[in-house]
Parts: sequence; structure tokens; C-alpha cells
Amino acid sequence: MSESRPLRILVLSGPNLNLLGSREPEVYGRATLAAIEADLRRRAAAAGAELVTFQSNVEGELVTRIQQARGEVDGLLFNPGGYTHTSVALRDALLAVGLPAVEVHLSNLHRREAFRRRSLTAAACVGVVMGFGAQSYAVALDALLQHLRAASPGAAAP
Repeated sequence: MSESRPLRILVLSGPNLNLLGSREPEVYGRATLAAIEADLRRRAAAAGAELVTFQSNVEGELVTRIQQARGEVDGLLFNPGGYTHTSVALRDALLAVGLPAVEVHLSNLHRREAFRRRSLTAAACVGVVMGFGAQSYAVALDALLQHLRAASPGAAAP
């Protein structure tokens, strides 16, 4: 992290998150991905940080974007969607770039189907926030910014 620029956070959204707001609203809520990202941009700006966003339904595109993030951003907020439970490639990409990441989910995976209770990507992250709907993203952003600032004591807080 450079002290000459604000903290930069990449928000990565995996498969089907482009359908938020209409996809199973009883599980995922009515907030759209665009609304969640707009809220995060406001929160990041208020905290003196910048946000970059990327959504893909394609695992390889997510892997590539994680790799490109090295040197570009200070940390990641990542909702791998269904790849949470299946993708060794995403886990390996997170570990390879070495950027602090927070895994985020709208629903509480532990209250869902048994196959959703295992995350292959969580162990490559500094933390996981889930179960609070769209608010999970706000909590995850706040926690990641606090983590980044604690890791770099010379960084100025807003």
C-alpha cells in the first residue's frame, strides 16, 4: 500500500450475482449488484478508499482478474458465488497473489444445503462475512479497511 494514494479495494463477484434483485429474493434479498456496489463506493469514499468492481460468470475470468489485481489494489472483497464450494483454481489464485481478501456472502452458508457449508476459498482469506444480506458487504468492507490500516500503521485513517 502506498501512502501517496488511497487504499484501493477490488470487489469481485462470481456467477449469478449479476441476477441479484430478481434471483431467489427470499434467499438473496432484493438489492441488485449495482445497488450493492454503489453503496460500497459511497462507503469507500467516506473512508478515503477507492473501489474497483468486476463480475463474471466464468471461473477463468475471475482467476485472471485476481492475478491482475496484484500491484493494482490493496485488498479484495470476494463473493465467489457457487465457485465457493468447487474452485481450487480460485483458492490458488488468491494464495498466489497474496493480497488480503475477505470472502463475503449474502446468505448464511451454514443454514443452507450441506454442500454449501464448505468453502474452498475461505482459508485463502483473512476473514469471512455472511448472512446479513447486502449489509454483509458493508461489514466486509469496513473489516478489510481496518485490517489493511492495521497492517500498515503509517497509513492515514480518514
